[in-house]
Amino acid sequence: MALTGVLRPGYTQIRVTDMQAAVDFYTNILGLVETGRDDSGRVYFKAHDERDHHCVILRLADKPGNDFYAFKVLNQATLGELEEKLNAYGVATERRPAGELLETGERVRFTIPTGHVFELYWEQTEVGDGLGYLNPPILIDNRKGISPIRLDHWQLHGADLDGTFDLFTKVLGFTLTEKILGEDGKTVMAVWLTCSNKAHDIAFVRDTRSDTLHHAAFLIETWEKLLNAADLMAKHKVFIDIGPLRHGITRGTSIYFFDPSGNRMETFCGGYSFYPDMKPYTWTWDEVGSAIFYHTRELNERFLTVVT
Repeated sequence: MALTGVLRPGYTQIRVTDMQAAVDFYTNILGLVETGRDDSGRVYFKAHDERDHHCVILRLADKPGNDFYAFKVLNQATLGELEEKLNAYGVATERRPAGELLETGERVRFTIPTGHVFELYWEQTEVGDGLGYLNPPILIDNRKGISPIRLDHWQLHGADLDGTFDLFTKVLGFTLTEKILGEDGKTVMAVWLTCSNKAHDIAFVRDTRSDTLHHAAFLIETWEKLLNAADLMAKHKVFIDIGPLRHGITRGTSIYFFDPSGNRMETFCGGYSFYPDMKPYTWTWDEVGSAIFYHTRELNERFLTVVT
């Protein structure tokens, strides 16, 4: 499909409580590439197959969580158009200057009904994947740790799921791919949304705890590499929440785990392709176990309750 508006998840700023431990984890275990540090002490990373400067920013703080989430848009004109649409819809926006984040152009910042802070941007320095653009080889050298290929999606929790769903679909151009209905058979408890032809680029869950993160997900190429990620986590005594497993929703395979500060991450593999002519899938409450953990059909209490 032609991507002309919001393109993909771009970056996120993660709060960590021990910067040295976090940098070691994100470099040597998760296997991201450090790309810079700014005057405020923030550390920037990208995944190996990504070409832009960063997808993760670490900020030292007294508690874990995420400060904001960003989507990249097609170009400068698109950024202006989406800002106008947000304002017309009643969403206040703030222009953040180029250079405030390393190697990043002007951004449009706004808060969505679930309380999360989002940014849109179009310009970030292209650092490449190390392969070049003329007759490139297919193997990237010196990959460390799990070494995902990109930041893939987020799952966010908040009270006003309906308002956020409307904003993302009516203003930002996202499409619903799957949803879970509550016990009454009517209330939407969770939605999976795409701005591309992925099974999802973001998910939202109805929760009284607004402005919270359930997980940030990084894409792994194959099931075998996902199993290798599990081996690495076990070797380095990473706190695994659950997995390896398969989801009913998206059909993706997954491991959920925590960084040293308590932020939940996911290594994600697979998932179907989605196109605008497709109808979304609906899951009923009596099958919610299969929707989340397809094989065991039982929900992990920690998975349901822990957010940052």
